[in-house]
Amino acid sequence: MKWIEELQSLDMNDPGRWPLPFRVTAAFLVFIAVAAFGIYMYVYKTDVPRYRQAQRQELDLRSTFEDKQRLAASFDAYRQQLAEIERSFGTMLRQLPGKTEVDDLLVDISQTGLGAGLEEELFRPLGERHQDFYAELPIQIRLRGSFHELGEFVSGIAALPRIVTLHDIQIRSASDDAFDELILDVTAKTYRYLEDEDAEG
Repeated sequence: MKWIEELQSLDMNDPGRWPLPFRVTAAFLVFIAVAAFGIYMYVYKTDVPRYRQAQRQELDLRSTFEDKQRLAASFDAYRQQLAEIERSFGTMLRQLPGKTEVDDLLVDISQTGLGAGLEEELFRPLGERHQDFYAELPIQIRLRGSFHELGEFVSGIAALPRIVTLHDIQIRSASDDAFDELILDVTAKTYRYLEDEDAEG
């Protein structure tokens, strides 16, 4: 109880006359307060933002690492997929006739119409149109025949070993009297792979 009385009797305006234990305690408390303020100003105010920024960078780097790890884990699957695409592309390229095979393909298209029982009224190859790595050869065709014969022609075109597509299809009746005699106007397009000398020219 004595120290409580001494504490109450301290003159706050004259700390130099305080007893030694109180002066040491007061100096220690002031030191703690100054140290805490210094830590707050120089550590919390400056280092904590840097720490939080480092945490954000760590999350970004972790996310990047996980993405790259996923890509690396699926690299073999991607490589197999690329090999499959290259095989498919090679197969499709083989379905494009070379320069020497185009004439045979034109004969095949014409024979498909005749083989279906259609009467060929027009078969006009138009000029080649060069694209990136292939040339497109459109052919204007007009055929006359029954609905089933037209269907057989389209089916025969689809069965050709080379790629032939049909565009601008128009079917009309040949006359008012003949209900099952139709005229088919169509543009058939075949494609040719451009060899190096074609691409340069």
